[in-house]
Amino acid sequence: MIQMNYKVVDKEAYYRRGVYRHFTEDCKCSTSMTARVDVTGLVRHSKETGTRFYVNFLYILSKVLNSREDYRMGYLWQTDELICYDVINPTQYVFHEDTETCTPVYTEFHEDYARFYDDALRDIEEAKRTREYLLDAANHPNWFDASFIPWLSYDALHIELPDGYLYFAPIVNWGKYREEGGKLVMPVSVRLNHAVADGYLVANVFRLLEQEIASFVER
Repeated sequence: MIQMNYKVVDKEAYYRRGVYRHFTEDCKCSTSMTARVDVTGLVRHSKETGTRFYVNFLYILSKVLNSREDYRMGYLWQTDELICYDVINPTQYVFHEDTETCTPVYTEFHEDYARFYDDALRDIEEAKRTREYLLDAANHPNWFDASFIPWLSYDALHIELPDGYLYFAPIVNWGKYREEGGKLVMPVSVRLNHAVADGYLVANVFRLLEQEIASFVER
């Protein structure tokens, strides 16, 4: 079991305390956004280096979401505590063509790219050997949902959770990239709980993704 370290956030000193109170007491809801991200450079880099575009993007996404505390927030319903994890990790998915089902894959995030890349590939290969769903969210609270939808270059996607459910982990989906205006653009959907994020913080994920992609391909 991977150790899950976190700090308890003082809700009275929390910089979003007014917003947090409103969206945990008066109006429990989420905010989500879909935008197209320019992945032209990342596609080219992946081909040139013989690496998998999917795993490269998963690494970049994980790095972005770990770069700011707002994306690492959690809620302990047993004690009504707002917490911030030291690290959050991606729950990726392997799709089985023969059964048309998927298997969740818990991959630990490491900022060291080579280590993360090797671990992700190993986890994917292990998941291909099973047909069980094996979702274990209770024992993986500091994991965010990272789901690839390769069959469609969509324009909008919405993830609905039960009304009033204080689920703070990010939920990120992305689809097939397509050529548009001479660039390769990929739809990415980001969902966050409104208690810990607003439109700025959701939109900021897309800005950070493009910054990290540019940095990644220039290494």
